[in-house]
Amino acid sequence: MPPCADPHRTALAALTTEPAEAAAPAEPGGPAEAARPAAVAAERTAGNAWETSLRRWELLYCVVFVADVLVVASSAAPGRRVFALAALAAMVPWYVLVGRPQYAAADDKVSRRGVIYMIGVVLLFAFAVLQAPNTWFLCVALLPLCYTLLPERVALIAALAMNAAGAASIAYWSGTLDGVATALGLGIAVSAFTVAFGNYIGRIITQSDERAMLIAQLESTRAELAEVSRQAGVMAERQRLAGEIHDTLAQGFSSILMLVQAADAQLELSPATARRQLDLAAATARENLAEARTLVGGLASAQLQAGTLEDALRRITERASAELGLQASFATDGASRHLPAATEVVLLRTGQEALANVRKHAAARTVAVRLCYASDRVRLEVTDDGAGFDPAVVNGGYGLRGMRARVDEAGGTIAVRSAPAEGTSVQVEVPA
Repeated sequence: MPPCADPHRTALAALTTEPAEAAAPAEPGGPAEAARPAAVAAERTAGNAWETSLRRWELLYCVVFVADVLVVASSAAPGRRVFALAALAAMVPWYVLVGRPQYAAADDKVSRRGVIYMIGVVLLFAFAVLQAPNTWFLCVALLPLCYTLLPERVALIAALAMNAAGAASIAYWSGTLDGVATALGLGIAVSAFTVAFGNYIGRIITQSDERAMLIAQLESTRAELAEVSRQAGVMAERQRLAGEIHDTLAQGFSSILMLVQAADAQLELSPATARRQLDLAAATARENLAEARTLVGGLASAQLQAGTLEDALRRITERASAELGLQASFATDGASRHLPAATEVVLLRTGQEALANVRKHAAARTVAVRLCYASDRVRLEVTDDGAGFDPAVVNGGYGLRGMRARVDEAGGTIAVRSAPAEGTSVQVEVPA
């Protein structure tokens, strides 16, 4: 039989613990999360619930003990009264010095001092009740102590022994058949209550232990989920920043490097051409600086802040034409309208990446950018007549993966069609 925990503390924990709070992790930044520090502070200020419960039970014990002393002092025979009161008085220092420390520290473990204390209590009670039968009323306070400090089966034996002593005392001192019958009836009734009480406490302990284990598992799971969520958030933000840097700063630096190298090659042969290329490099650097500032500030694209989506796509198309010396065109179909900021960013970044791929790999002569508005969707097409590639062989680098990730996140679709020597077409559709 497992050790018996304190029934009052166990029942209190079972009534006051809220498993739903442990089962449902609080949403970061939500009301429950914000209220938790205040709740913890309030709980610490109020003190431990078990310590408060212990003081209340000790008040009950004190009331029952004083009442029993008064009953014994007023009803016991003078010759036996002194012995009964002496035994009751001995219970006070015995409880203060030995019992209370064990009672206050009850933690589901049976200690040797706790067993010794209960043996002393049973002996003192038996001596007192045999001198004064009314001492039996003290069982109201002593029975919970049995189940607090002893294993359930041993506690039941101790409780039945005290009841038996009380019943025997009434039967002996009454000296009549009616007294014996009364003692027998009281003994049976109180013993039945003791057995029922013990079983009830045992079930509470079992359920409380299971509940405590479940709550511990839920708390552990909540902590693990919080850590997984934090790691996922960190990874998602890292990927987002990597995509933003690749689509803005990295491409801008690549353009600047290419323009500076081209200007260096034309510096002596054609100073005017070199100057134009350096001007383009300076303009690209300024835009890169603006993108870096908006990236740090978490704002929308600097190119979108300066105008509409059509303006931004037209500018990057014209820059590609100036940088590469190819024929580039931009056109729109359908009635243009304002789109959500996230949708505009996806379309702009996709256009930038497609044009960057034309600059890096296509060796194209012409490139066409078209923005098409439909009733519920918007489509962006970037088509070139360059070298092309075999999509079955080339699965794309970070740029294509980044485009697909952006479009998927926006709930859209992307199609890349290409073949060697037949150019490349990138089509993106996103909800409007």
